[in-house]
Amino acid sequence: MGIPYELFAGLRYTRAKRRNHFISFISAASMLGIAVGVTALITVLSVMNGFERELRVRILGMASHATISAVDGQLNDWADAATLAEAHPEVQGVAPYIEGEGMLRVRNELSGTLLRGVLPAREPRVSDIADKIESGRFDALVPGEFKMLVGRELAQAMGVGVGDSIDLMIPQAAVTPAGLLPRFRRFTVAGIFRVGMYEFDRGMVFVHLADAQALLRMGEGVTGVRLKLDDLFQAPRVSRELAGELPGVYYVSDWTRQHANFFRAVATEKMVMFIILSLIVGVAAFNIVSTLVMVVQDKQSDIAILRTLGASPRSVMAIFMVQGALIGVFGTLLGVAGGVGLALNVERIVPLLEMLMGQPVLSPDVYYISDLPSELKSTDVIRIGLLSLTLGLLSTLYPAWRASRVQPAEALRYE
Repeated sequence: MGIPYELFAGLRYTRAKRRNHFISFISAASMLGIAVGVTALITVLSVMNGFERELRVRILGMASHATISAVDGQLNDWADAATLAEAHPEVQGVAPYIEGEGMLRVRNELSGTLLRGVLPAREPRVSDIADKIESGRFDALVPGEFKMLVGRELAQAMGVGVGDSIDLMIPQAAVTPAGLLPRFRRFTVAGIFRVGMYEFDRGMVFVHLADAQALLRMGEGVTGVRLKLDDLFQAPRVSRELAGELPGVYYVSDWTRQHANFFRAVATEKMVMFIILSLIVGVAAFNIVSTLVMVVQDKQSDIAILRTLGASPRSVMAIFMVQGALIGVFGTLLGVAGGVGLALNVERIVPLLEMLMGQPVLSPDVYYISDLPSELKSTDVIRIGLLSLTLGLLSTLYPAWRASRVQPAEALRYE
């Protein structure tokens, strides 16, 4: 025949011919169940990977890979710390910053905000803010002119555009003849930026470093120095090295500590989703068990004839393992093809769904990222494929063992 008779018989039993078409239907349903489970697993993990990537890129595009700051909150000798940090071979850029909180007021509209003072000449070395300007100019931040960059969501909420005035109040009191009054300064909107992350677009503004120093009365001091590294995943090690090299007492931190909760949450969600969606494949594997049990019950006379012709129990067991494995293999291949195709086209499919539903899938005021990114990883595809094949193979063991235990005399008694 050219092929082992166990394989030939297993292939033949996969298709019912004249009777028991229900068994073929159950086999197809099991195959489809495995395919659906594998497709869902690959797609969901790809979306989670894309979400983690976008979250990391957008947060670190506005934050920093590492920071150097003073213990008391004001770094006066920031130029020395910046020079020493720039000397490190893995540091790409260094820029000072001032960070504080304030309240914006436009007519009767009020909104809290995070204030960040930057140097326009240095800031592009450590962040992507200069590339995120939708209107206006980043270099319009000139010392002494009290100009401000605001996020698009914040600008829409406050009803301001480029050239409009906006009052900034800070939580520091000024002593006047009328008593203690909150300090404020009128700024001019010099530009509007859009990062694509609601937290920044709605709650952050940028001003020139000198204007922030004057407003917060920090003199020549800053909050700290921000660093951009060649490899962001080496930030913990580089931070430790800089902490050992810097003279005096400094507080050195990195993005894995500042934003650890976000990435731990994503990692936990990926693990939980993998476990939950793996149950779909598990249910389909149970269907393979029921399918093979019915096949064994239906083919008892065939098994008995094979045994009388000299087939060993191991050969009979192999026949039914081949049948169940085929269901698992074809279901896995269909699922991998569907999952890869869906994961690679999620960003095209989601806009169509939003157009049909008339509303966004991810509301920007609820989620950190309003679009649905996808990043397909070969390691995930291989891991899911191996899981599906393993479950499919394990599900064949018990029915195949039962088939090998069939006694020819008992099976042929009433034939």
